[in-house]
Amino acid sequence: MVAAGAAASVLGAGGGLAEAAERGDTAGAGHVGGPARSITVSPIVLPAPGRPVPLEVRVTAPVTGRRLPVILFSHGHGQVNFLNSLVGYAPLVDHLAAHGFVVIQPTHLDATALGLRDADDVDAPLYVRSRAEDMSRIIDRLDVIEKAVPRLGRRLDRDNIAVMGHSLGGHTASLLLGMRFDDPSQGNRSVSLADRRITVGVLLAAPGRGGDALHAGVAERYPALVAPDFSTMRAPALVVAGDRDDSATFTDLGPRWRMDPYFLSPGPKSLLTLYGAEHQLGGICGYDAALTTDENPARVAAVGRLASAYLHTAFDPQDSSWQAAQDALTTGADAVGRVEHR
Repeated sequence: MVAAGAAASVLGAGGGLAEAAERGDTAGAGHVGGPARSITVSPIVLPAPGRPVPLEVRVTAPVTGRRLPVILFSHGHGQVNFLNSLVGYAPLVDHLAAHGFVVIQPTHLDATALGLRDADDVDAPLYVRSRAEDMSRIIDRLDVIEKAVPRLGRRLDRDNIAVMGHSLGGHTASLLLGMRFDDPSQGNRSVSLADRRITVGVLLAAPGRGGDALHAGVAERYPALVAPDFSTMRAPALVVAGDRDDSATFTDLGPRWRMDPYFLSPGPKSLLTLYGAEHQLGGICGYDAALTTDENPARVAAVGRLASAYLHTAFDPQDSSWQAAQDALTTGADAVGRVEHR
């Protein structure tokens, strides 16, 4: 697992509390040049007219470097108070920033801490439409973000934007990459929330097919999951699934359900199946998080390296990071998993 360094708190604009942190990453480098120091600023409040609460984001960025690719990271739904928000997923986010990405994390409306899951809103409790709209708003407001983060001005590569999400966040990523769904807020009409400014994605333990694959109670409580259409998700993506993520709350299909975004969508796609991994993939949601049932720091480091390498090569086909990471981590007796492509 990547190592976190010292952090200092400073007052942000408007008197809000912002957090600035510079970190070193001790994990193996997934990209030529190795790990770099990073800075984190949170919260940054973005204009979001009509949203019931302001859209707050956390930004973690390399201290140095130019034309930095951007990752929009969507948290899961879960029942915890804060890890499923902008403050979660530090083990993975720290690694990505240390390897050359600017990671932007919103707190979506379904975050437990906001208390909006039981609101009188047709998009509740998952807020599937709002989640995707949050990400598009972030891209619209990259100028605001650059000005709010020290040393970040004019360093973003706006031509290279990826989306990454865990669990329900993987569903959000699927939508932004082109998956259609029957939207309860639109009378269950099939809609697309794709954002063509996002060119590639990484789906971590994302939901799979709907229909009769779902338990009846799930379909009733979460109608937005009933009819995903992966056939329109044409953008390239890495789908990551644990071979022990049984998904019993949602389906009887077992771990393969989390692989549906790979098997049911057109290529180009890659599937990383992690050996022995459950839903938290070794603990990506937070350092020493109690809800991790399969804690494995080496697996988390491997997920970070493989994901960052995949994205570096996706943005630059001349970059050999993805092949090198596969050779190092998914072959031989100590392989953390297997990779297949289509």
